[in-house]
Amino acid sequence: MLPLLLVTVVAVRHRSVLAEGFAHLGTAEWPWLLAAVGATCLTWVAAACTRQGAVVEPLPKGRLLATQFAAGAANHLLPTGLGASAVNLRFMTVCGLPAARSCAALALYLLAESIGRLALLGALLLAFPDALRLGPLLPEGASGPLLAVVGAVLLGAAAGLLLVRRLRSAAVSFLRTALGEARSVHGRPARALALWGGSLAFPALQATGLVLVGRALGLSVPPAHIALAYLAATVAVALVPTPGGLGSVEAALVVALVAVGGPAAVATAVVLAYRVITVWLPLLPGALTLAALVRLKVI
Repeated sequence: MLPLLLVTVVAVRHRSVLAEGFAHLGTAEWPWLLAAVGATCLTWVAAACTRQGAVVEPLPKGRLLATQFAAGAANHLLPTGLGASAVNLRFMTVCGLPAARSCAALALYLLAESIGRLALLGALLLAFPDALRLGPLLPEGASGPLLAVVGAVLLGAAAGLLLVRRLRSAAVSFLRTALGEARSVHGRPARALALWGGSLAFPALQATGLVLVGRALGLSVPPAHIALAYLAATVAVALVPTPGGLGSVEAALVVALVAVGGPAAVATAVVLAYRVITVWLPLLPGALTLAALVRLKVI
């Protein structure tokens, strides 16, 4: 709740910019917005490809795609992507995969998706080193405390593994299962292509959607710079535990778009329209799909 409270305070303090951003939404060019909707739909296909690439056994394609759509709704009920992970974990176990292998496949998916996102971000930073000032993505003076918290978490995890034998045994067993699953997947070129191709396509399509929304609202920023801003913002807020990144993603995206040269009001309008397309429009049909999949015992 704390990130949501902080975002609310910031929104109240900058309500004039938000009001101007809402006013800009009326100037949007609808063909570009429809193209952004299409790019958003393709993200579910990319997610389905990556999920299939993380397991050797073939998964039912239609149900797999429907599960990715439903997982988006579940993602807004639990923090930091736990909803989508829970839905996909249940789907794989219903399909007959043992729980240990399902968890290993889920970990492989999350690792591949993170590597794909960071790889795209690194490539854009190398291609456009002066496009984005990374400093504004975090409040002044926040780097030290953030690093301290991350270090404390890592030290706590390491101490737990060293001191608690049962935890250490479970971690070793899981790691052995995960490595075996990764070897099996990469032993089949089709699965490896689906895994890594989907993990690159997923963030690329998300960034493309933001580029298209920016085009619809006349954002005067080069498309590659908008994509760079999107990837940097989503990486920066990855550890903020709000359901579906609600509030934190919006704030980081506006700051990132301003950091690459966009006017604050137009950047706000772009982010508002983008989040409506990617979050709020699919939310109700996604929830209905989730309910139907549960009722049909697909998950």
